[in-house]
Amino acid sequence: MARKARSIFLCQSCGYRSGKWLGRCPDCGEWNSFVEEIETTSLHDAGDVPSANRAVCLGEVEDSQHTERLHTGFGELDRVLGGGLYPGSVILLAGEPGIGKSTLMLQVAAWLEAHGVPVLYVSGEESLGQLKSRASRLRPEAAKVVALAETRLPDVLAHLQALSPRVAIVDSIQSLYHPDLNGAPGNVAQLRECAGQLFRLAKEKAITLILIGHVTKEGLAAGPRLLEHLVDATLYFEGNVQQHRIIRAHKNRFGPSGELAVFEMGDGGLRQIADLSSLFLSPPAQFSPGTAVVCAYEGTRPLVVEVQALVNRTAYGPPQRTASGFDQRRLALILAILQRFAGLDFGLRDVFLKIAGGLTLRDPALDLGVAMAIFSSLSAQPLSHDEVFLGELGLGGEIRAVPFLEARLKDIEKRGFRQVYLPAGNFAALSQRKWGSLLLSPVEKVSQLIVSTEST
Repeated sequence: MARKARSIFLCQSCGYRSGKWLGRCPDCGEWNSFVEEIETTSLHDAGDVPSANRAVCLGEVEDSQHTERLHTGFGELDRVLGGGLYPGSVILLAGEPGIGKSTLMLQVAAWLEAHGVPVLYVSGEESLGQLKSRASRLRPEAAKVVALAETRLPDVLAHLQALSPRVAIVDSIQSLYHPDLNGAPGNVAQLRECAGQLFRLAKEKAITLILIGHVTKEGLAAGPRLLEHLVDATLYFEGNVQQHRIIRAHKNRFGPSGELAVFEMGDGGLRQIADLSSLFLSPPAQFSPGTAVVCAYEGTRPLVVEVQALVNRTAYGPPQRTASGFDQRRLALILAILQRFAGLDFGLRDVFLKIAGGLTLRDPALDLGVAMAIFSSLSAQPLSHDEVFLGELGLGGEIRAVPFLEARLKDIEKRGFRQVYLPAGNFAALSQRKWGSLLLSPVEKVSQLIVSTEST
């Protein structure tokens, strides 16, 4: 087949293509990210080659023989994936170097092999000796995992064709390269070609493919964003909180996005932590001014956590507004609402806010708890350790209703809290006004709650 080559310029950050070099990428805004590549194209790429596929009615499509999800051996990871590994799906697992991606995948591979699921572990960054040394301290079943130390894509594809595993793990996608393409492993052209060919083979052979990837200093998957568009699910290790690792689903075609799981690193690898709320709550004796308890809804479950605020008089320069695990723009919005409708002055005060435990939460129901934590720190008046605050703040100072209230209340009651402050709209719509030992207190305006707290 006749082929021709041409020179193009590719953005190494997002994969944008240009016929000439550009100083700044018009798509992602990165500077000096364009690299020249030699692209070889087929003369038949215009679409004059007939396809073996044909268009059919969906009712005529035969049901897949393998639709039962594969469990990973970690119930929390199965939850993040939407119930387990979906056959034929492609999953991108990204995280910082050394956070435990390879360890987790070796543990998953060992559990699958022990339960009769053939696995191929492709290591492009470690030798088989290094891989064995890592596996020796994990599950004993890890010795049965079939491993391949290879970086050439044609050889990896040949082994996948010959072995036909049900699950294939590639560690990492940035280490693979195709010898027919110019450029080093990990650049845009190599990533697109390697990921594309692996994706096609996984769909044709119904192989569950897990691609391990690196992240950039901005916390994004290294390489172009085309990987996130290509795969069925994207999982991120969000950070290393002491010995804990947090995995969150940012995209999932076969389950809810936003679901998270927490693991603890030990001598024998990663161990899942099912009861997350107990991990992020302090004992009552450590409850101090500036701390409030909230109940976020992440993925498919409620999560009771602490919000901590610190308000100090500004020593020099403009006041600081710093948030950890919380949107800083939302913090500025809440401060403006408190100043306008509750009469609190933050003009010459620094405000620091964090979600305890290193979590990153985006649930609007945290707004009321954040406001009360800030007020508690400002007034040096501690809140009760058995109170929970739920509600989204509106720009008029009103407390707006939140979703999944009954599920939140069930979890709050299970953990032994006494009182819940909730939006009046939610309280009016409740099917039952009493939840065991919980005292439900409806609130319409944030100013009402602050005034009542000051009076007590």
